[in-house]
Amino acid sequence: MAFFTRKLGIDLGTANTLVFVPGQGIVLNEPSVVAVSLVDNKVVAVGQEAKDMVGKTPDTITAYRPMKDGVIADYRITEAMLHYYITKALGRFNIFKPEVMVSVPAGITSTERRAVIEATMRAGAKSAYVVKEPILAAIGAGIPIYEARGHMVADIGGGTTDVAVISLGGIVASTSVKHAGNKIDQAIADYIKRTFNLAIGDKTAEEVKMTIGSAVPVEDELTYIIKGRDFLTGLPRSAEIKTNEIVQAIDGELREMVKAIKTVFQDTPPELSADIIDRGIIMTGGSSQLRNLPELIYRRTGVRSYLAEEPLYCVAKGTGIALKHLDNYKKSIISKH
Repeated sequence: MAFFTRKLGIDLGTANTLVFVPGQGIVLNEPSVVAVSLVDNKVVAVGQEAKDMVGKTPDTITAYRPMKDGVIADYRITEAMLHYYITKALGRFNIFKPEVMVSVPAGITSTERRAVIEATMRAGAKSAYVVKEPILAAIGAGIPIYEARGHMVADIGGGTTDVAVISLGGIVASTSVKHAGNKIDQAIADYIKRTFNLAIGDKTAEEVKMTIGSAVPVEDELTYIIKGRDFLTGLPRSAEIKTNEIVQAIDGELREMVKAIKTVFQDTPPELSADIIDRGIIMTGGSSQLRNLPELIYRRTGVRSYLAEEPLYCVAKGTGIALKHLDNYKKSIISKH
């Protein structure tokens, strides 16, 4: 069956890349990381294998994250990464070039969009379609986007928070801010540096966020033992951190995300705003899973928020549905190459 599978959906994220094959579902979910050997400039590892090397590589190998804030920061390495994922998803002996649909942030420029299309084509696609993330997230979350009703989607990933109001199959109002999961991790690392004089890596910061993080203060706090390097002595040391300290550390970043939602509300026609008050805000993307984030959004905007089912997979599932009904979607939402 895989022999004839010639369509692929790629959720090309800052933190993770997911590949969806119609009929098979999500076949790949790996970190967007590429390890390159500096000696001969060759790609040594991609995905999970490369992420495991982050912060642990010898001088001769560098681990890159080729996507920054949802867009291509390093063209050549992104191409290598896409090539690896396409080959891995279709199998090495697949002789057909696939049609590939790639998700991009709502705030992408035409130059950035072209870069994604070119990288995808050069990585081995027969044709490449790019679709804005909020639209795909909405489709993947099961929102009927063609209704004459307003639906708000907040897609919070690793590099960007995309907020959009969708009605009649199109984006009525949207914004994209570069405040999302990675910036939250950074804020945690900075807080630990300031408060405990400890240096921790990205991986530890992400783990702290996922294990004990919360968007609003909680009564029953969780604790985490952080292990890092003491700035003063240079020696390893551990310290204990609690949930409400994390809430304080990431407040600035969360404020920016809420601000993005408020900005989109200000640009939304009143009729559609009424629909959203009735329906609530649908939240997708990996970082939307931060504990109590829907509660924070409700407190700050007065509008209820709901996590979509499997928020991390919404965009990838959306590519799958859009590929299945390509002709319907071609007219309205896709820019093709």
